[in-house]
Amino acid sequence: MTAPTLILGAVVAPGLTDAVGDLLAQLEQQPYGQVSTSVYETGRLVADAPWVDGHARRLAYLLAEQGADGSWGPAGGYALVPTASAVQALLASLVRADPPDPAGPDRIEVVAAAIRGLAALARCLGDDAAMPDTPAADLIVPTLVARVDAHLAELAGAPTLAGAPGVLPRVDRRRVDAVNALLTSGQPVPSKLWHAYEVLGPAAATRDDVAPVDGAVGASPAATAVWLGHRRTDDPAARTYLDAVVARQGGPVPCCTPITVFERSWTLATLARVGLPVDPGARLLAELAAALGPDGAATGPGLPADADTTSTVLYALARLGRPVDPASLLHYDLGSHFCTWRGEDGQSVTTNAHVLEALGWHSRHGADRYTARVASLAGWLRDVQGPDGLWTDRWHASPYYATCCAVAALAGYAPPAVADAAIDRAVERILADQRDDGGWGRWSSTAEETAYAVQILLGSGRPIRPAVTAAVSRAVEHLRADRSDYPPLWHDKDLYAPILIVRAAVIAARKLVLAVAPTINQALSTTTPEAARSRA
Repeated sequence: MTAPTLILGAVVAPGLTDAVGDLLAQLEQQPYGQVSTSVYETGRLVADAPWVDGHARRLAYLLAEQGADGSWGPAGGYALVPTASAVQALLASLVRADPPDPAGPDRIEVVAAAIRGLAALARCLGDDAAMPDTPAADLIVPTLVARVDAHLAELAGAPTLAGAPGVLPRVDRRRVDAVNALLTSGQPVPSKLWHAYEVLGPAAATRDDVAPVDGAVGASPAATAVWLGHRRTDDPAARTYLDAVVARQGGPVPCCTPITVFERSWTLATLARVGLPVDPGARLLAELAAALGPDGAATGPGLPADADTTSTVLYALARLGRPVDPASLLHYDLGSHFCTWRGEDGQSVTTNAHVLEALGWHSRHGADRYTARVASLAGWLRDVQGPDGLWTDRWHASPYYATCCAVAALAGYAPPAVADAAIDRAVERILADQRDDGGWGRWSSTAEETAYAVQILLGSGRPIRPAVTAAVSRAVEHLRADRSDYPPLWHDKDLYAPILIVRAAVIAARKLVLAVAPTINQALSTTTPEAARSRA
């Protein structure tokens, strides 16, 4: 039986070394990072900053991204934030009576999209699905709903929106009211709030403790644009940042940018974790090390340092021969587990998995003072595994990402008594979840989620059983080197895709498949995938 053998070679082998080299080159050549565009963030610029170059292209982008049901974004509650943003942006354009532009849609198209969007927004708000655990959703949704209602009142005397909902369902505003009270109190405000400056309202304009870092307010184009709108005088650095973001993306904008430290650390850690030869160069490593301050590293300029980014930077540097003492992580130690940042609402599985890797590496390489903490954190990570064998997390829509992070950390740095049973449960669930087309995915098969599943099956050090062989042989088609269709799955104000980080995950999975290809090929030469699954 030669076909599966040929598929393994044709799909995962070609260009693997070149792919790693290209990835490293892009980390240096495009230091801002590569991030998918955001309906939410682009909608904020359409609504609040029509003066920024590319307004018509952003308006056209919103119409092009609208789904057949009138909403924006995927299911499961994730449509709420982008739909609210897009609808409010379209209504703001109608209220302003934006002049026609050849680069954008005409008014009739905007009206039609707004009517369909309003109906979709009303459905999203009336749905029983919980509001997604994405940053600032409890501020964004009530603020934008109030603005939509205000626009509907302004347009009520015209026939423009005939047949559209007149008033949207009520939304809980307690969080918005509490933040507004804090902003007007003069008391210190958590700096992470500035990432959502665009929905904080007039009270934010009175604060003198918010200012751009490297031109960006909260690493957000929308936050920066609204902050600029509140200024009586222009800020050249902020305007340069905003214009550069728009120019790079061609009009629409991403949610968080730049993501230099985040992109570099995740990419390098992913490649090094599976043993790929990685030589990013002295300058890039020095810049990554320089991102570490007393409290660790931040994802982007104007954002607070956090344990997730800090631990991944530390792990990447250690694996690449530039270890830095991980004492900065202790700022986030809550005793039972680590918070992403102080005052975090909730907890993150993937943050703690990354902390376990960082501390685990140092403990194994002579830093005995972290050994007890590594053992207890491994126990915590095992204990929060779901009853179905998977882990879920607040920074990614797919359980396969969280499960991949947890399995890698437990396999690498937890004692077998803690790790083995948890990993075996995860492997069994991964095998059961494989789709008919051979891939994995929350909504449909994706290269990214298939890569995480393959890493769980092959990267945990567990025996490669016939069922694993069969599953991997069916999955390789999704790991093709020429695939680049990465849907947004990562949590920011709406979902996004960090392109190079996802590519690194796919490359890592391809490497693991190649490492066990002889075993898989031998098994495939004597049995069929169907028979292997039945014997397992």
